[in-house]
Amino acid sequence: MSLQIFDTMTRRKTAFVPRTPGAISMYVCGPTVYDVPHLGHGRTALTYDVIRRYLEWAGFDVTVASNVTDIDDRIVERAQREQRAEADVAAEFTVAYDEQMDRLGVLRPHSRPHATHFISQMVDVIAELLSIGAAYEVAGKGVYFAVGSAPGYGTLAGRTLEQLNADAGARIDVDPDKRSPLDFALWKAARPGEPRWDTPWGEGRPGWHTECVAMSLSALGPGFDIHGGGDDLIFPHHQNEWAQVTATGEAFARYWVHSAMVNVGSQKMAKSLGNYTRLADAIDAAGARAVRLLVLQTHYRRAMEMGPDALDAARSAIGRLDAFARRVAHADIAPDAHAGVRRPDIERGTVPEVDTDAVAAFAAAMDDDFSTPTALDVIFRLVRSANASLDGAAPGEAARSGRTALHLLNVLGLSCGDEGDDHLADDGLSDAEVDALLAQRAAARSARDFGTADRIRDELATAGIVVSDSPAGATWHRG
Repeated sequence: MSLQIFDTMTRRKTAFVPRTPGAISMYVCGPTVYDVPHLGHGRTALTYDVIRRYLEWAGFDVTVASNVTDIDDRIVERAQREQRAEADVAAEFTVAYDEQMDRLGVLRPHSRPHATHFISQMVDVIAELLSIGAAYEVAGKGVYFAVGSAPGYGTLAGRTLEQLNADAGARIDVDPDKRSPLDFALWKAARPGEPRWDTPWGEGRPGWHTECVAMSLSALGPGFDIHGGGDDLIFPHHQNEWAQVTATGEAFARYWVHSAMVNVGSQKMAKSLGNYTRLADAIDAAGARAVRLLVLQTHYRRAMEMGPDALDAARSAIGRLDAFARRVAHADIAPDAHAGVRRPDIERGTVPEVDTDAVAAFAAAMDDDFSTPTALDVIFRLVRSANASLDGAAPGEAARSGRTALHLLNVLGLSCGDEGDDHLADDGLSDAEVDALLAQRAAARSARDFGTADRIRDELATAGIVVSDSPAGATWHRG
């Protein structure tokens, strides 16, 4: 099956055809850096990290651009509240965001435009829109985009222009200087104490929606393949990006991909609602790989809960995968044998000891709008098969299933085995310390010192370590 992507613009799955054969260009809306990231930010970043990793494994040459919004009302407000420079606030929280993304194993984008570095490009966009009558200036306020100049405005949001106008008029006080309640600021006139740049229409700063237009087109060019972000950005942000480019007649994103929110109860997780969990706290509590696994267990277009119970369950599942990886390594089945292998290599039949049927099932799941839950099912079936083969002393079959399972986990950004401090138990036992205690227990059992063996097992159980004995030896995972 060819790659099928759910395109928000058309509201259906459609066959993906890239702008350039064999290459994919993807723009992902990045953070607005006014505070530390929460779990919702982690889910969004992981969604597009997994999509990128899969597309690269599938054989595409992928180029990712993801911006940093370093000038915004919330950055200005925080800087004024704390009597700091806006640039200092943005720099602090850019570092904070990067630290947590690195912990999650999110690959850095190839291009990372910062909004304040693209002011001249934004000015060019606004000037063009003014020249064709798609924008107008309001003295003392700035420059606005006229939504009526973009045929089909509202399509991305799934609403007609008339419906959106009616909703806007009911929700907000209509500015008499705007031609329509939906018209939005391209350039905001300078206010006292705020950062400002000089333009033909006066000093001020850019509107958010114009920032991403300038940055995405500068980074990837017209008609780039995928524009991604959280589904809370569909309207108005992405709709307004689309409107500006559409008004000029230039090609914009070919496909629109949106990931769903993290919910707390029935509400989305958001700083403005005060119901968020800091991403750093979740990683500290459960481990980065548990957060990644939990995200993979839900399709990216479905809202999900990421509470303590779900994170604990994901942490236990990671422990079982680590135990499997250790068992495979102990059986002398090299888990890194397929490092660097991609799907075309496997399809050409040049990769030994791989379950090609399982790889095909995995690829079919991911080609179906990146269905990671189905892809995980394929992997866990391989894990069960490999364990059963090891129990039955069938090393050849175990090698085939085990290597394939670990390879496909790596495709999703999940490495298993000894991950150092990622999974310390509550008492601080590291993986190496657990292995050492199990070696002592094995020696005691060999010497028929069952009292010592039982004592070590009880000690490990108290530390949250679950030990499983089999004819092939003992394996363990964190409970």
